[in-house]
Amino acid sequence: MSGLDANALAVILQNTLSSETTVRKQAENLLQANEGKEGYNVLLLGIVDSSSSEAIIRVAAAIAFKNSVKRNWRIVEGEPSRINERDRETIKREIVDLMLRSPEKLQKQLSDGVSVIGREDFPDKWTNLLPVYRHEFKSQELWTEIKFVLERFAQPFTNLFEAIMEEANRCGHDIVKLKDILSSILLICKVFYSLNFQDLPEHFEENMHKWMKNFLILLTISSKDLKLEEEDEEAGPLDLIKSQICDNVALYAQKYDEEFEVVSNAIGFLASAAERNNYKYLFEKQETLKTICENVVVPNIEFREEDEEVFEDNPEEYIRRDIEGSDVDTRRRAASDLVRALCKFHEPRVIEIFSHHVAAMLEQYHIDSKKNWRAKDAAVFLVTSLASKKQTAKHGTTQASELVNLQSFFTGNILPELQIKDGKYSNLIAIRQVNKLKSNIQIIRLLIISFKCGFVYFPVNDHPVLKADAIKYIIIFRNMLSRDMLVGCLPLLVDHLVAKSHVVHSYAANCLDKLFTLKSPGGGAPINKAEVEPFLQTMLSNLFNLLEVPGSQENEYVMKAIMRSISLLKGALLPYVGVLISNLASKLGTVSKNPSKPQFNHYLFEAICCAIRTLCKENAALVTEFETTLFPVIQWILSNDVTEFLPYVFQVLSLLLEIRQEEIPPPYMELFPLLLMPVLWERNGNIPPLVRLLQAYIEKASKVIIGTKEEMGLLGVFQKLIASKSNDHEGFYLLGSMVEHFEPSAFSVHAKSIFIILFQRLQGSKTTKFVKGLLVFFCLYSAKNGASVLMETVDSIQQGLFGNFVDKILIADVQKVSGTTERRICAVGMIKLLTDCPAFIKSYDNLWLPLLQALIGKERDPFSGTIPDAKIYLAQSLQKLSSGDPGKIVDKIKSGLHADALGFLQKYLEAAGVTLS
Repeated sequence: MSGLDANALAVILQNTLSSETTVRKQAENLLQANEGKEGYNVLLLGIVDSSSSEAIIRVAAAIAFKNSVKRNWRIVEGEPSRINERDRETIKREIVDLMLRSPEKLQKQLSDGVSVIGREDFPDKWTNLLPVYRHEFKSQELWTEIKFVLERFAQPFTNLFEAIMEEANRCGHDIVKLKDILSSILLICKVFYSLNFQDLPEHFEENMHKWMKNFLILLTISSKDLKLEEEDEEAGPLDLIKSQICDNVALYAQKYDEEFEVVSNAIGFLASAAERNNYKYLFEKQETLKTICENVVVPNIEFREEDEEVFEDNPEEYIRRDIEGSDVDTRRRAASDLVRALCKFHEPRVIEIFSHHVAAMLEQYHIDSKKNWRAKDAAVFLVTSLASKKQTAKHGTTQASELVNLQSFFTGNILPELQIKDGKYSNLIAIRQVNKLKSNIQIIRLLIISFKCGFVYFPVNDHPVLKADAIKYIIIFRNMLSRDMLVGCLPLLVDHLVAKSHVVHSYAANCLDKLFTLKSPGGGAPINKAEVEPFLQTMLSNLFNLLEVPGSQENEYVMKAIMRSISLLKGALLPYVGVLISNLASKLGTVSKNPSKPQFNHYLFEAICCAIRTLCKENAALVTEFETTLFPVIQWILSNDVTEFLPYVFQVLSLLLEIRQEEIPPPYMELFPLLLMPVLWERNGNIPPLVRLLQAYIEKASKVIIGTKEEMGLLGVFQKLIASKSNDHEGFYLLGSMVEHFEPSAFSVHAKSIFIILFQRLQGSKTTKFVKGLLVFFCLYSAKNGASVLMETVDSIQQGLFGNFVDKILIADVQKVSGTTERRICAVGMIKLLTDCPAFIKSYDNLWLPLLQALIGKERDPFSGTIPDAKIYLAQSLQKLSSGDPGKIVDKIKSGLHADALGFLQKYLEAAGVTLS
């Protein structure tokens, strides 16, 4: 598989076991990104089979393989296969033998994978499946064995099932006995699947009502009915039974179309069948849909104790599942997917059913909000997961169902969770009051009085799960709510930045980020800084304070919200610039000691750069304050070679230099020689920001660089870059800056050596990208230093080389140059060559018209919409040229220029108000 081998894949698998959430998440995302690539699953099996690999890596590979085939093996009608045919055949050829000779821990995962593959492919697409497994290839010998077993076993087996179901009814609340019975029932359900897999046995066809009656009983009861509490995230015995019954019913749905009518009330539990057009008739009965919704979906969306434990004890994992889409294997996600599958063909009736459930759950909450808060959580979950039909990460929900009126639901059920209750002070209001006071004595008095009277109240910490639900609702439906609603939420979100719950304050920060970047909330204008300014100080204080809270010191949602706030508020932040800079620099100093959260670090540097750009634009003198505060941290990062931060540091320095208007202070020039050290240029990630930084130095300090002979170091960097196909464009950027800002005399002493290097690269390793860069550079040189100087320098390398370049490269390829600036440079450089270089006309007269033709273009106006003044410049330059030798240039143009190009040229002359002599 391109870009990934067994060793690299083993490293990714190792990272999925990391205790660092960011590392683990990146590894899991990498695995999912590679699932559809050729060879991925085969590589996983190779790692499973590798005795030299660590046991834990082999298990991780087996789990990754199982998850991959679960997600991708099924071929959905009308959609492309997610696993290519060659890999499918290899897997089916090797997996059973591998499973049988693997240790027990690996066998379980591989067995699950084999089951998934067999269910889809056997028998037609897996004719060589080994006879040691349940899905043995059909043969006369197999039928004889099955017939022998069924004749002696089927009836006693059915009797046993009925007897054990009766025993379950008699055991009352004897939990120990009940668990034993449920374990037996689970085994019976699994054996039923095996006996029915090859074909529908006559005995089970005749006794179908006995089996399906009890299957439906098992599907409709709950753990609460049996007083059987499920204590952990692992599925309990009843959940496993229901899952197996769903597999049994799915088997009938897929294999026995005619006989499947008898279980139409159970098919609703199967998302795989619900999504298929040829089975949609099975769900048309209202009773079927109601059974599905009430007995499978609703119980599995409830917020259980184990969910609460994750919410409180592992909030990063909760967030990863809840709003980052990593909840593929959770109960809630499975229930949500099932309902979406049902909605594919039966949306109006499914919505009607759940509308009643949502109303009932909300009523439970209103009766006793402290006791029944989970009911409201379930109601909000139903709405947020089912009302959203189409959504994107950038915009949230873009199309909603009619489950509820989203705006009315917000007003009635979401907003109250975020508002101040009982007329008491919220944390935000308390802070606002304190901020108005002038002395510490006044603050202390207010706090003492407030606490004595019970007025200081922090409702942001009540029912944190519901508050997280409410904020998530705003995030998901931000594109569907009115602008007034969203603007009204802003101070409430700021209020919740001080919540103790890591989930709640992370969601609040995430929501602010989303709202600040929303293009047209409610169809109106984007949120503006005037709407945020009333609580700006409190928002900044709360956000930066969060970065000191244990567990949130490197909270990526908080830092991203800070970055978005700076981008939105711009000049409104000027009164707080000192605190802002010091806070960002302090946090940078802290994380640089041990960089561990890449996303947080990225947003931290984005916030710093955004602050520099926006605030220095308002007040250019602030660049000195940024430099004073940031330089000590930057110097520490550079001296300690904090590899992860170097590209960011180069970006920050280049930005400061580009903005700086006064003379460059000594610390910058002391740093300059270090930037030319070869070790820095060995790391590809450093190259773009380093080149930009050197360009800033060239622009601001060209005389200093020349005076200290440092241009030689720049030329060494250029030579390294231009030799690389991947980085040659960066070499041209650097060279272009030198041409633009160096005195012509300072550059000309190196020009011939530079040109030789360029022509050697052109001859030895010509690429389209390099040619385009070369054309732009030569035209820039022509425009800045004169076309005659360009021609003389090139011909000094080899007589006639310039003409060959113009003919074979410039004329042939200039139309390929793209980009407004690049095309403008080429136009000006070519005009200089055509009209301001007598030696060119004299030595290469035969190329003059073709060059003019290439400049104007045969099929279209090359300047149209991009270079309006170049037309005038060309017309005026041609007039100046023709006036020196009346008639000659006009005749040359009229006799040799293509008619379309001549038409364009005539328009240029008219626009410039000139005529050719």
